[in-house]
Amino acid sequence: MPIKVLFVCHGNICRSVGAQYIFDQIIEEENMYGLVSCDSAATSTEEIGNPIYPPMRRALEGHRIPIGDHRARQLRRRDYDEYDLIIGMDSENMYYMKYILGDDPDGKVHTLMEYTDSPNELIDDPWYTRDFETAYRLIRKGCMGLMEHLRNDGILY
Repeated sequence: MPIKVLFVCHGNICRSVGAQYIFDQIIEEENMYGLVSCDSAATSTEEIGNPIYPPMRRALEGHRIPIGDHRARQLRRRDYDEYDLIIGMDSENMYYMKYILGDDPDGKVHTLMEYTDSPNELIDDPWYTRDFETAYRLIRKGCMGLMEHLRNDGILY
């Protein structure tokens, strides 16, 4: 059974879906299909049903990240039982993830940057900063760190 990762941000149209597609590419590059899978969700209802935000799409495509047919969805309480890791991008995401999911008895909830050499760093929302390239760079760094964590801690084998 694969390790299931859920990436979460405010609207599920920029950072979390970006992480989903970046991590999908890393899974492919590492030949880890069947061992790891991922999806993404929002803490808010604002963008439900909407596709990836066009500037984020362009940033990902500029780095040759394949884009699927994404539609934003909201995080649900039952996601806690369905996923092995639930990963937010900033402190606001973490607050609302706790509100939606409740307690975290299994230690599944983390920030993406926890898997890097700058674990206290957060990924600002490019919807507001307009800096999609920095968001891409930080998300990729976090996703690479996450994959390394899964491999090095023996979780994948």
